[in-house]
Amino acid sequence: MLLIHSIFIFAELDSITTSGSNILRSLTSNYNQMIFQENWLTSSHWIMLGLLGGFAVAHSGLAALRNRGEQLIGIRLYRVLFALVSLPLATILIIYFFNHRYDGLLLWQLQSFSGINILVWILSAISFIFLYPATFNLLEIAAISKPQVHLYETGIIRITRHPQMVGQVIWCIAHCLWIGTSFTILTSFGLIAHHLFAVWHGDRRLQLRYGKAFEAVKARTSVIPFRAIIDGRQTLNLKEFIRPAYLGITIFVLFFWWAHPSLIRLTAMVNF
Repeated sequence: MLLIHSIFIFAELDSITTSGSNILRSLTSNYNQMIFQENWLTSSHWIMLGLLGGFAVAHSGLAALRNRGEQLIGIRLYRVLFALVSLPLATILIIYFFNHRYDGLLLWQLQSFSGINILVWILSAISFIFLYPATFNLLEIAAISKPQVHLYETGIIRITRHPQMVGQVIWCIAHCLWIGTSFTILTSFGLIAHHLFAVWHGDRRLQLRYGKAFEAVKARTSVIPFRAIIDGRQTLNLKEFIRPAYLGITIFVLFFWWAHPSLIRLTAMVNF
């Protein structure tokens, strides 16, 4: 999922400009032309809802069946099956988002505001830190090492027990600010809804697997970022963030910053 989220994060940053002049005139013109646009609720909105729902059912459904599936076909083979189902669905979802991100009603146009491009980049970079704690176990993701369900209480987990949900929310805020269309907002609501469900679903699966050990971790951590630290239940240890995985994330970000214009052109060739 690292590749998928990374491509998604750079979907719209290809056209960033730095002009801060005539902001009010641009906004006024935009609203006069777009805010009362007829037939703005295009079919692409409903198709995206369907794609999001299908991916959520497949992804979370396979996660829920993990214990039984691993018993039937083995741990590594089940991880391969999980990837073979999830990756094609996610790829379709990403391409469709690329090609329809400006569909629907343009609710705001902030791209000409001074500093908005920097803000979007900063938020996107922060979202990476939260989205990819699983990169600490790349060999397990690729099923080279035996995939396992881990019970963590260090690093990013000290800030929030569900960093992927927090990262997804940050990503959605950044891209809604930049794009500002009803289609992008709908997509963001769908992504956030899936991740909020995953908060409950993930806790439930860890509870079933680890029992009292998870209850102890749950009591010492929080879903809301930094709440456990503010409450005194956790102490932030910056040394835990000095890991090769974060260097890998940085390199990955820089690579897609360089490559994302070509990726967007390639996805535009897929007409659906």
